[in-house]
Amino acid sequence: MFRVDESGTAVEWTGDGEYMRVEAWGADSVRVRSRLMNRPLDTDWALLKPTTDSESGADALGAKPTITVDGTGAVLVNGNITVRLAIYGWQHDHIRLFFENTATGKTLFKEASDGGALRLRARAHRPLESGAESPIASFEAPAGEHLYGMGEYQQSVLDLKGSTLELAHRNSQCSVPFVISSAGYGFLWNNPSIGHVTFGLNRTEWHADCCDQIDYWVTAGDSPAEIERHYADATGHAPVMPEWGMGFWQCKLRYWNQEQLLEVARGFKERNIPIDLIVIDFFHWPLMGDFRFDEEFWPDAKAMTDELHRMGIKLMVSIWPQIDLESENYDEMKRRNFLAKTRTGKDVGMWWPRDSQFFDPTNPEAREWVWAKIKQNYTDLGVDAFWLDEAEPEWGGDYDYAHYLFHLGPVGKVGNIYPALYNKTFYDGQLSIGREGNTVNLSRAAWAGAQRYGALVWSGDVHSTFDDLKSQITCAIHMGAAGIPWFTTDMGGFAGSDITTDDFKELFVRWCQFSTFLPVMRNHGDRGPNNHQVLDKRGNKITHVHTGDDNEPWSFGPQFEATMVKYINLREAMRPYTRELFREAHENGQPLVRGLFYEFPGEEAAADIADEYTFGPDLLVAPVTELGARSREVYLPGGETTTWTNLHTGETFTGGQTIDVDAPLDVVPVFARDGRDHGLAGRI
Repeated sequence: MFRVDESGTAVEWTGDGEYMRVEAWGADSVRVRSRLMNRPLDTDWALLKPTTDSESGADALGAKPTITVDGTGAVLVNGNITVRLAIYGWQHDHIRLFFENTATGKTLFKEASDGGALRLRARAHRPLESGAESPIASFEAPAGEHLYGMGEYQQSVLDLKGSTLELAHRNSQCSVPFVISSAGYGFLWNNPSIGHVTFGLNRTEWHADCCDQIDYWVTAGDSPAEIERHYADATGHAPVMPEWGMGFWQCKLRYWNQEQLLEVARGFKERNIPIDLIVIDFFHWPLMGDFRFDEEFWPDAKAMTDELHRMGIKLMVSIWPQIDLESENYDEMKRRNFLAKTRTGKDVGMWWPRDSQFFDPTNPEAREWVWAKIKQNYTDLGVDAFWLDEAEPEWGGDYDYAHYLFHLGPVGKVGNIYPALYNKTFYDGQLSIGREGNTVNLSRAAWAGAQRYGALVWSGDVHSTFDDLKSQITCAIHMGAAGIPWFTTDMGGFAGSDITTDDFKELFVRWCQFSTFLPVMRNHGDRGPNNHQVLDKRGNKITHVHTGDDNEPWSFGPQFEATMVKYINLREAMRPYTRELFREAHENGQPLVRGLFYEFPGEEAAADIADEYTFGPDLLVAPVTELGARSREVYLPGGETTTWTNLHTGETFTGGQTIDVDAPLDVVPVFARDGRDHGLAGRI
């Protein structure tokens, strides 16, 4: 049975125990919810309420959806998307959804058929004894479509068609369940449950381990840029990137005391190397969860931040969500239910470096309480920004999601929303002290909608190898396509480096070149081979944490320092262009890192090139990802009407061809589109 909502923006259907609601949700977009034996819930998860006129039902652009119902089903038209709800079955007790482009009439995709005698269900509600369900939503997708997005997975696969992806966060894996299709649609799985998705050749299947209902959002667009704009309107826009986010960031594991940090900052100024921000990594606290500086090693944080600010350098400090069982805050947080909890056994969420439990940002009171501590012990002392490490979080090192509980529900049911609310804790807090337009949270994970909380995702503890470098290119492309425009990596990789070897120095240079053309250029890593001894004030060894080898531009010898400084200066020269790209990200949801498919949709040769990208619309970047390589092939998209200028040699080529490009160690191949070189010609 069909019913049109009194607002005129939604059609509801009931039958065979199912309650379904298909609703206009923003320009050219719809939201679909389906629940067994109950009306769908209004929990919005990643989505924001669409802006509509309460009387007319029109959206912000003045468009009003139309809904018609007849004996064959119902049709909802919302701008450029049409949804047909077609009745089928001997007793007319089932419906099947078809999603179409209104202007062309082309089917974008459709729910899977029942297979006749197979009696399959496109919406397979599988009840659990808890009252929740473990549903599967199945769709038939267009043949030959290409898929991009879904967040960060450590692989060099660009076109996701044929892939199976876990819907869960891990260290260096970030699940953002939004995908864009070359067929002209975007799809958000609006469900924070742990699960998986398969983009098969025969069908697409979304699985949730535990949830209350099927919930997804679909948008139609004539280009990837239009789809991303709709998605940003639906889930939130990234804030304005502050000016200090556009230059060079310096970090290492780890500067372990105040004087060491200041010496490094002074070293940049003495050498006239541009720097916007420096970072204090973990274990600057007495115990995890104390949320304050250890005064033995950081005796006067206010004097430290004052000196940094006089040098024009911002300070970012690492925050971890682990609360040590002996932390000064543990007892109160446990009494007030501000911590996650295990279902059974010892109440420990992580064992490293000591037993601890995780702060629970799904509890609004816990968010406010933690921010009050952060304000008192960090921002009041002049700290400018926060590094939200372990934002997945890293459950016990083995990710047994079913074993833990949040205020909002079991981790298996709601766990993927954790990094978004972790970021919200610090975003809302900083807005409350007047930092609107001046807030960036460096985060090891994100979920759909986290971009509106200032989440700058970095790709986690990846290894110092050329294979890992290559994977970061696809990570950056997919994160942008998934609606997270702010992204970075650990320059040189995080783990497994040996700064005394020529192989690592070469890797570091190639990674530095890549990082220059990322949203944020950030140097970080746990450098080896030396583990510098850390002593307390009594001369006793501190054994539970170390500080790695040096990681500054001057740490790798004169040749490598010169190359690194060259690219830091290049980043500075590019600042006006980078500023414009961040403006586009804020206003229109556009990614800074774009696969070639993004600027050249419909060009089949550009659809699956995984080791090139454009930085914004104008600069094509082709990082070198092989040890010893001094040249590489580069595909130039766009056909004969597009020109590409090599910013190292000045040579100009037409698009639609693959060329061999020289790439000596101090050169990364970069090409300017149609002469738009943004002042970089001859500087690479």
